[in-house]
Amino acid sequence: MKPETARFVEFARNMLGRADQMCSIHLNDDAGRAAYLACFHVAQAIIFERVGRVLKSHQGVQTEFNRIMKDDPRADKALVGFVARAYKYKTIADYGFDAPVHPTDEEARNALRDATRFFDSFTALLSPPPAP
Repeated sequence: MKPETARFVEFARNMLGRADQMCSIHLNDDAGRAAYLACFHVAQAIIFERVGRVLKSHQGVQTEFNRIMKDDPRADKALVGFVARAYKYKTIADYGFDAPVHPTDEEARNALRDATRFFDSFTALLSPPPAP
């Protein structure tokens, strides 16, 4: 694993820890945002490790991550789209002062659970895919 990739993974691990702390004190908007950011940084790690690029836009990372994972038979296809689905938590936390709906305790815990599964699943794929 490249040093830059390891930094993305470590940041993602820290965000999962933050999300867990935020869930414990019912800061659900912030917990959801941290869960999303953990996934975003894991996706950045995959992208950097595979193609040597650092993408910064959320849409760019989501698109490139999906492109890379589509051909990897080891990828959990049910989890691949979680980074895009979880973006809503970041949006609510960043801009949702007037959002009609905020994450409940259960939704925040589910986001953290899914982000943890995402982290575990995709950090395991940081080695190159097997040769065809």
